[in-house]
Amino acid sequence: MATTQEKAHHAWRAAERIKRLSDRLVGVGPFGLGLDGILAWVPVAGTVYSVGAGAMLVAAGFRGGASVMTLGKMLTYLAVDSASSTVPVVGWTVDTLFPGHLMAAKALQKDIEARHGPSALPESWDRKRRARAGRRGVKI
Repeated sequence: MATTQEKAHHAWRAAERIKRLSDRLVGVGPFGLGLDGILAWVPVAGTVYSVGAGAMLVAAGFRGGASVMTLGKMLTYLAVDSASSTVPVVGWTVDTLFPGHLMAAKALQKDIEARHGPSALPESWDRKRRARAGRRGVKI
């Protein structure tokens, strides 16, 4: 049976995966684009993805034992992100530029780190990050 800390760190890693997939598949400096921004331009699919990924983040927050304040922040970010995708063109643009999943995931990760300490990424993730950096000539 998993300890409270193990559950929290599992939730941290789940948030990391959703954050990367939704808002950081491609990153240029502080800006990123992921499935949430791309699918925002596909009617219905964008909303379905946004709500589904948001639900997964909130579920991870509950499993990880996030505080009520953190869950409230997460729900606010996700509501703005998902609601914007229902408005054609202007809303889709906002959804593309507003990293709601990223912000919600960071809020959850910060909460978990404050209560349980930092979560180590699996070694396979670190190897991939180092390999990408090496191809770009960046030393880690």
